[in-house]
Formats: sequence, structure tokens, C-alpha cells
Amino acid sequence: MSLVPPQPGWRHRPLVFYGWWVALTAAAGLFLGVVPIVVFSFGVFLGPITRDLHAGRGDVSFAYTLFSLIQAISVPFAGWLMDRFGARSVIVPSMVLASFVLLLNPFRNGSLLELYVFFGTLGFLAAGAGVVAFAKVMSNWFDRHRGLALGVMMLGLGLGALVMPLVAQSLIARLGWRLAYAAMGAGILLVSTPLVMKLLNERPASLGLMPDGGISAHPGPRAEPKNKALGLTWREALRTPTFWLLLSSFSLVAAATQACLTHMAAIVSDRGSNSQLAALASSLLGGGLLIGRTGSGYLLDRFFAPRVAAMIFAGAAAGIALLRFAHSPGPAFAAAFLIGLAMGAEGDLMPYLTSRYFGLRCFGETCGIVFAGFSLAGGLGPYLMGAAYDANRSYALPLVLFGMAVLIAAALMMLVGPYRYGARPVLDARVDEDTLESPLHA
Repeated sequence: MSLVPPQPGWRHRPLVFYGWWVALTAAAGLFLGVVPIVVFSFGVFLGPITRDLHAGRGDVSFAYTLFSLIQAISVPFAGWLMDRFGARSVIVPSMVLASFVLLLNPFRNGSLLELYVFFGTLGFLAAGAGVVAFAKVMSNWFDRHRGLALGVMMLGLGLGALVMPLVAQSLIARLGWRLAYAAMGAGILLVSTPLVMKLLNERPASLGLMPDGGISAHPGPRAEPKNKALGLTWREALRTPTFWLLLSSFSLVAAATQACLTHMAAIVSDRGSNSQLAALASSLLGGGLLIGRTGSGYLLDRFFAPRVAAMIFAGAAAGIALLRFAHSPGPAFAAAFLIGLAMGAEGDLMPYLTSRYFGLRCFGETCGIVFAGFSLAGGLGPYLMGAAYDANRSYALPLVLFGMAVLIAAALMMLVGPYRYGARPVLDARVDEDTLESPLHA
């Protein structure tokens, strides 16, 4: 089956809607992208970098903190660019520039300052080629099947979390950490970037298609005015209670789940388990994350998304309670899986709920602000968990507090009310786009 985009002007429904190829392309862009290489592989690089630079783990770990901070600050700006120039116009340059930053890594000297500049620059570029950017494209291509499409897209990030640390470990063993980063940069430049450039069409209208697979009554490509999509501006969104309910809920869950992820092995080890069982618990959390990425997307298209979120968040709270009160490995494994589900689901829920409550007009900026809060809270959670443990030599208190935080997040989800921009009804295959320019309420 050819992956070449259909030619504008065609009039027959294809065997496979081209939007699904776009979703798989987005998954590939996230799989071999900056986030899996930096975020999920950082633990593998920590030791080699520390030894090479003769620096402390805290000094090197600050590079990761800087990456996360700059990415969070940059995402709203990247969203602003996407809303004005298109997501593809931001994604492709960001991927190319990130690949060159990685390729130039072997030519740096051995100073911590250059390491901080290296990670800070990658954090800035990750904002333009991350979840928010690809989710904006998915939201253009899908309406009724938007949840599933986001799940397919996020599958790439989940697989990256599983595969990239192993690839990084193998490259470091053969080439050293500097050339390992360069080799991964070459992968972005030679594999994922060409795929994105070839197959990631911004909008279905450019191919005479409609979201979810309908055929346009105007089969040729159509020039669309700026901000044709319905929705609120980011300023209008910030004035709604719904925005703050969603931001608060996602931030609370991010802090709690990231804290549990970071300290999972230590929590299980403190219960008397050996290192293999502790590693298994972390792997089960990753497995839950992967299932949460795709499974939640399937559910979002069939059920009211805030209720799905509340159910998944309540499950995570139960998992944290198991970590607090269980004293054997079995419950800890179940806890890890439940927490992983919530971590995976958040990646789908954020863009999906942003599109349903605030529309697509300023999706990049609005979702970027939500993602920034999510990222900052996710970075703060592990620190608070570690600080509480250092103060009391126990994880009991932070686990109770984080469990309560996730329960509050689930309750907040139940307060957001009906969609402002619900999915369009099923229409004939050939319709006029102009008949679809009105919001539908749930």
C-alpha cells in the first residue's frame, strides 16, 4: 500500500484514510525525537557524563532540570508560532536543529557550562517538536476519532520510553556518550525528519479531504484563512473556570505520578525486595504507561472524557495507597501498573480536553500553557518526594499526600461540565466544509 499522499482533486474514498498515516508519522516523529533521547535515556547517560566531566551527580542532573524548565517555558511560545504559521512549519525546523545540536556534541569541550547550554538548547527545540505540536496536527485530521488518533500518536512516545534507553546503552558501550548522542541525532536527521517532511500534511483540506475521512465537496486544495478554526483565544480560555480546573487536575497528577516514577525502585527496595524485583516494578509502570497511551485514546471517543480521566486518576490514587500500605511485592506491582496508566493517559487527555473545551483556534498556545504547568509540576514532584524522605527517612507521608492530591484531581475532573466543542455528527461522505463551522455541545 502506497504511503504517497493522495493527489488533490481525487473523488473516491481511499481504502485507508490518509489521516491514519499522518498519525503513524507523528508517532515516528515522537519515537525518534528529542524527548525520548533526552528524557527517557538520561539515567543511562548520567554515569558516563559524570565520570567524563569529573562532576557530581547533582551538577550533571541540573542539566536535565534545565532542559525541563526551558521546555516548559518555551512550549507556549512554540504554540503561538504553530497557531500562526502551522505546526509543520515549527516541527520540521525544530527536528533539524535538534539533530545538528546532537551531532555537534562530540566537538564540545568538557565544561559543565557547555553541558548546560547543550541541554537548555535541546529543551527549547523539544518544545517545537513534542506532544503539543503533533497533537495540533492530529486535531486537524480527526474529530470523532480524535481520541484514538492521539493514542496512536502517543504510542510512539511510549515505545520511545521503552526502546531508547536500551539503544542509548548499546551506543554508549560502543562509542562513548558523546558519539552516542551524535548517532541519535543522525537518526533524527536521516530517518524521522524525512518521514515527517514527506507524510505529515498539516490539514486534510489540502488534499480535498475532511476530518475522519469524508470527501470534500471542494475536491481541490483550498486556501484557508488564518484562524478559520473555531475556538477561544488563549486569553479567553484563561478567563474560564474550566481552564483552571483542567490545569490544576493535570498538575496534581503530574507531580504525584512523576514522584512515584522516580522513587519507585527505592520504595520497593525499602520493603525488602531485591534489585531485580525493584526493576520489575519500574518496568510494570512503563507497561502501564504504554497501555494508558493507547487505551485511553480509545475510551475518549466513546465516553465523556472527564469521567474517563476521573476513573483513571482514581485508579492511580488506589495505586499510591497500595504503595503506602502494602508490605509485599505483589501489591507494589499492581500499584506501579495503575500509576503508569495515569501517566500514559495524561498525554492523551491534555490535548483532547483542550480541543473539546477551547477549540482549535489557538490550540497551540492554550495546550502549550497547560503542558507547561504539567511539566513544571512533574519536575517538582520528585524533588518534594525526595525532600520528604530525607526529612523523615520514610516515604509514608509523601505517599499519603500525593494520594490525596490525585483524588482531588479526579474530583476536579467531575466539575468541568459539558464540552464546548463536541464531536461533529456523522455526515455524508461528501460534504461542504462551510456547513461544519459551528460548535456542537455535548
